[in-house]
Amino acid sequence: MTPTYEKALDLFKRYNQSESLQKHAIAVKGVMEYFAAKHNEDPGKWGIIGLIHDLDYEKYPDQHCTMTRKIMEEEGWPEDYIRAIVSHGWGICSDTKPEHVMEKVLYATDELTGLIVTSVLVRPDKNLHELKVKSVMKKWKDKRFAAGVDRNIILKGAEMLDVEIRNLVEETIEAMKKVAPELGLNGQSLKE
Repeated sequence: MTPTYEKALDLFKRYNQSESLQKHAIAVKGVMEYFAAKHNEDPGKWGIIGLIHDLDYEKYPDQHCTMTRKIMEEEGWPEDYIRAIVSHGWGICSDTKPEHVMEKVLYATDELTGLIVTSVLVRPDKNLHELKVKSVMKKWKDKRFAAGVDRNIILKGAEMLDVEIRNLVEETIEAMKKVAPELGLNGQSLKE
């Protein structure tokens, strides 16, 4: 099977109806495409992996990553796609350590997109394009803010990529700007 965006989206929607999970998938897809281009890799492939990385999360949260492997194997997906997705759960629900730069980016930015989205949602303008790194880093320090975001995973991911956390935040914000309209974070509702 040759993975395509359409096949990935269809598969993802078969297992996920939650609007928040769909938006998260779009956010991570945008981030993965951005970083693929920076690393001279295939944005299409990276974007597909970002899109379906939480394939099993809505229906099988207690078997996260395990069911993704099973579903994707049954669907005939290539092992490198499966491995990349399973590796984003390393140390939480998977023993597969991120090795390839694609896997490390997914691991580092998955949780970070959640922190960034939450940081935008508390802004009066709800505009990702106006979000500053300083604002995210201030919220980073408040463990009650976006309490579900595991900052240690983000730190481990940044370390794997050999990048400072502030730089990772800055690049991830930049990456998410492309998909801001799809996320409802373009400040549009206030301008209309």
